[in-house]
Amino acid sequence: MALDPRTPVLVGVGQVTEGPDGSRPVTERVEPVELMARALQVAAADCAGGGAGDRLLARARSLRIMVPLSWRYINPGLLVAERLGVSPAELALTAIGGNNPQTVVSLTARAIAAGDLDVALLAGAECIYTRIAARRDPERPILPWTVQSPVTPEPVRLGVDRPAVTEVELACGLDRPIHVYPLFENALRAAAGEGIDEHQTKVSEMWARFSEVGAGNPYAWSPGARTAEELRTVGPSNRMVSFPYPKFFNANDRVDQGAALILCSVEAARAAGVPEDRWVFPLSGADAHDHWFLSHRDDLHSSPAIRLAGAAALRLAGVAIDEIAHIDLYSCFPCAVQIAAHELGLPIDDPDRPLTVTGGLGFAGGPGNNYVSHSIATMADRLRGDPGSFGLVTGIGWYVTKHAAGVWSTTPPPTGFAFHCPQDEVDALPQRAPASGFEGDATVETYTVIHGPDGGPERAIVALLTKDGSRAWGTLADSDALAGLEADEGCGRRARVYPDGRTELR
Repeated sequence: MALDPRTPVLVGVGQVTEGPDGSRPVTERVEPVELMARALQVAAADCAGGGAGDRLLARARSLRIMVPLSWRYINPGLLVAERLGVSPAELALTAIGGNNPQTVVSLTARAIAAGDLDVALLAGAECIYTRIAARRDPERPILPWTVQSPVTPEPVRLGVDRPAVTEVELACGLDRPIHVYPLFENALRAAAGEGIDEHQTKVSEMWARFSEVGAGNPYAWSPGARTAEELRTVGPSNRMVSFPYPKFFNANDRVDQGAALILCSVEAARAAGVPEDRWVFPLSGADAHDHWFLSHRDDLHSSPAIRLAGAAALRLAGVAIDEIAHIDLYSCFPCAVQIAAHELGLPIDDPDRPLTVTGGLGFAGGPGNNYVSHSIATMADRLRGDPGSFGLVTGIGWYVTKHAAGVWSTTPPPTGFAFHCPQDEVDALPQRAPASGFEGDATVETYTVIHGPDGGPERAIVALLTKDGSRAWGTLADSDALAGLEADEGCGRRARVYPDGRTELR
């Protein structure tokens, strides 16, 4: 079969991990744009072909950066381009979201297939470990990282920035992932009809399998395998953060990591001299978001968007889920993996088909918006070693909100890259009405107990369903009630809610 010269192909991947090093002053550690440039240099070398990667860097028309959270740059792509000595016509920067690497791959693949791009560079990096180390240093050193002039040209923006939660949700404490994702986990447990200990054991066994994969990842930040008992046992090194998640169940964003991808047309790959055994094809992609705000979700234990997006990506690639040999489900928290696995029809305990190729955000590392660049890079290497097989990568932005799915293979797509956004289908699904300022009796739908730095419980956030099916939010701080919510199932309990959100359990 003749291959369309406009077919998009991934030809180079690069990963860089700057691990902890107590012998170096924190001020000598590199900044995010430097890690991005290094990752692109590694990706160029990965193209092989005697300088093929360097030729593609020079030809790149677009440099697309996953927005870093550890340092604010006006236009990080400009700094990366300067370090590489290249001059892309377009410098772009994404919105916030862990879905973005796969989303931008799909966007880029469509542009290449349409003839609007020949070569594009995708990169991202975080240096949160260094930022925190500097903050904790008694001498409070100033990091000599680049500060761009206020007149720096603005980048092209990819994606839409939008608040993740409503004002009511924010007011009750839903202000960060560690306060939100435990709500999904407790809702999953209640929907499955499992006891607290039973569910924790199941989750810890799944997470132990992720750590085993991370132990074999040369770029992992925390590569040591951990036992299920170690992961679920609360102690000084594994304090409870937000019930039911102790520290080891949370994404580890305190890393210094970068990753990059080089995408181009088949025509450009051939012209640059990239050997065909380096080629990995994006076959299909799909994006969708669930009902944006938590208050509107029909339930807090499922994701219609990942079900429909995943099904679309598989259908467009012409493969069934059982034909996918290699998988990386976005793994910021255990609930994200379980929800996606359920929606996609994947078992969570298949020893022959792990749900991660990296070890996930808890063990490989969770570099902000750029984790999926690492999973795609690792997936590319996995597929090169298993020619003709298929790989599935997913990404999540915000609170099981934005979803991206992509199918990959060393075998090219017979009819070219395909993309679909099933958003209309998602939007047509049932929604709940928010019950802001509600006063009266309600039923606890799910909850979490937030613990302080010392490990002690401080307060609970509660999602409640009213008699008419609306969703209200509440908080409670009674110490006996907090202890009870961690000892016995709280989902399904009756409660009294007051207009200020104060909640009393019946």
